[in-house]
Amino acid sequence: MNNVVCFGETLWDMLPTGKQPGGAPFNVAVHLHQLGQPVQLISRVGDDDLGTELLDFLAARGLATGYVQRGHTHLTGVVKANVGDRHEVVYKIAQPVAWDYIQYDEALARVVAGADMLVFGSLAARQATTRETLYRLLPSARCRVFDVNMRPPHYTREVVQYLLEHCDLVKMNHHELAEIMDWFGKSADDEAPAWLAARFGLQAVCVTQGADGALLWTAGHLYRSPGVPVAVADTIGSGDAFLAALLTGWLAGRPPQECLRFACAAGALVATHQGATPAITPADVAALQQAIPLATNA
Repeated sequence: MNNVVCFGETLWDMLPTGKQPGGAPFNVAVHLHQLGQPVQLISRVGDDDLGTELLDFLAARGLATGYVQRGHTHLTGVVKANVGDRHEVVYKIAQPVAWDYIQYDEALARVVAGADMLVFGSLAARQATTRETLYRLLPSARCRVFDVNMRPPHYTREVVQYLLEHCDLVKMNHHELAEIMDWFGKSADDEAPAWLAARFGLQAVCVTQGADGALLWTAGHLYRSPGVPVAVADTIGSGDAFLAALLTGWLAGRPPQECLRFACAAGALVATHQGATPAITPADVAALQQAIPLATNA
C-alpha cells in the first residue's frame, strides 16, 4: 500500500460553535486515513492542553503521532474562523505558534524518503524554522504535492514560486490561480494550468472552483468535472478532503477523470458537515460521486 506524509500546521479552528481540530496538512492526513491511505503527519504542537487534545484526537481517529513534535516555548496554534459567509470562510491565524518551529532531524528525512508522496502548503513556510525544515526535506521526497493555500498576509511570491519550482503536483483554488498567473502577466483561463505545468515542470495542475467543480491538467490533457449541488453547512476542510481524495485516486492509478470526480464528491460531502474533519467513508464519497457527470476533456 502506498503511503503519504503530510507536513505543516496542526491547530484549532475557533468557530462560533466551539473549537474544531484543523490545519490543512492535518485535515488532509485525517481524510487520507479515512479513505484507507496510510499516512504520517509531521507537525508541532505546544506542551499545553490544546496540544494534548490534538494528539488525543489523532490517536482516537487511529492516526500515528510519532512525528508530531511537542514544543515548550510556543503555544499550540489557533485560528479564528469567520463563517459569516458559509461559502467563503475568512481566517485570522495566530503567530508565532508551535507549528512555526518544526525542527529538522534525520528521522523526518527517512520517513519522507520512504513515502510515495509528501504533501505541504505555503502557510507552514511563513516562518524561517519550519520553512527551512521543509526546504531540507523536499529533495528526499519521491513525489512532492504542493497544496498552495495562500492565506494573506502569511505568504510571499518568492516562497510560493520556490515551492512551485520544487513540486510535482500542485493544487490551488481559482482565486490563487488568478493571483499566480497575474504575477507573470498571464490570464487565469483554461490555458493557465498547461502554462504553469510547462513553466514549472509539473506532472499535474489541479484547480478547484468551489461549487463549479474543478479542473485537472495532466499528461497534456485538461479535464473538467462539475460540482455536485449540496446543502452547505460550511466549506472548512472541503478543499483538504478534495485533495485527499484526489491523491487516493492518483496513487491507485485511476484515470484522471475518475480521480477528479471522486475528489469533487469528497469536497462536497465535507461541505455538508460543520468543521473540517467529519467522519466520512469511501462508500459515502462513492455514493455522492454517482451524482456527478463523467469528467470531460475541457
